[in-house]
Amino acid sequence: MKNIPPLSLFCGALVVVSLSIPAGAQQAPLKPADAPATIIATDAPAANFDQALKDDGKWYFSWGYSRQQYAPSDIHVSQPSLGNDFTLYQVNASDFPGNVGDAVNALFKLDLTSPQENVRFGYFLNPEKTFAIEFNYDHSKYNTDAGQTVRVSGTINKAPATSPMVLGAPAFEYALHNGFNHLMVNAVWFRHLHGPRQEQGQLQLISRLGAGILLPHADNTILGNHNEVGPKGERVCCFDSHDWWQVNGWTAGAELGLRYRIYKSVYVEATQKFAYGVLRGVPVYQGTADHAVWMSEQVFSTGFLF
Repeated sequence: MKNIPPLSLFCGALVVVSLSIPAGAQQAPLKPADAPATIIATDAPAANFDQALKDDGKWYFSWGYSRQQYAPSDIHVSQPSLGNDFTLYQVNASDFPGNVGDAVNALFKLDLTSPQENVRFGYFLNPEKTFAIEFNYDHSKYNTDAGQTVRVSGTINKAPATSPMVLGAPAFEYALHNGFNHLMVNAVWFRHLHGPRQEQGQLQLISRLGAGILLPHADNTILGNHNEVGPKGERVCCFDSHDWWQVNGWTAGAELGLRYRIYKSVYVEATQKFAYGVLRGVPVYQGTADHAVWMSEQVFSTGFLF
C-alpha cells in the first residue's frame, strides 16, 4: 500500500462513510419547530417593578400618638454632699399629652419628640408576614402630680425624715418630661381575623413582646435645688450627667391590639401596652434618683409597608 496515491485514499474513505449511513437516515431539513430557540429580550426592570407593585413589601414603618397612665411608685433620692438620703412612697404621676393638633404639626415638622409620639420600624421574617422583628421608640412623659401628700422615710439635711411631704415646687418637683423614653426591640406576631389576606380591608390581631433601655431627660427640683442639664443641641446623649438624654435603666413590655388596612400598603393600628421600667441613677442636684414604674399606654398609629 506504499504506492497508493493520497487522492485514492481520500475517495475510498468517502465511499466507506457513505455505505455506513443507513438508507433514509440522511438529515431532514429543519422544521420551524426544530429550529434553534431564539432568545427574546425582556424588559427585566419593568417586570421587577410590576412585581413590586403586587408585593406590599417586607418592611413597615408607623408613627403614632399615645396616652400613658402610671401606677404609684416609690422614689429614692440620694444627695450625699447635702446629707440627703430619703424615699418617697406611693408617688402618683401623670403624662403630658398636649393635643392631637400639636402631634400632627410635629409629624410634618419631623419633630418626633414634641408630644407623646410612638415610632415603629419592622421587618417581616416569613413570606406569610405573620412574624416580624421591630424597633420601637415610645416618647412618653412622666410628671409627679403637684399637691399630693406622701410619706417620707430616711434622712433629710442629715436629720431623720419624719413628716409627710407635699409635692410641688420648690419642695419636690420631678419630671421626665422630654421624656420617659423607651427604646425597645420587639418580637411581633400577626393573626388574620377578617377580610382578604394582605389586601385592603384586612383586619389583624397584633401582639408585641419586647425589651430595651430607658433614655429619659430629667428635669427636677429637689428641696429647692433645680437640676441643670446642658442645652439640648450641645450635649445630646447619652452617658454624662449633663447630657440632655441619658441611659438610666431598662424596660420590658407587652402590647396587644388591632391593625386594619385602609389601603393595600397603608394601615391604622390601635394597641394597648403595658411596660415596666427600672430607672437607676437619674440625675438630680448633686445626686441621683432611683425608682421603678409600671406604665399603661394606649397607642394610635398610622403606617405603611414598603
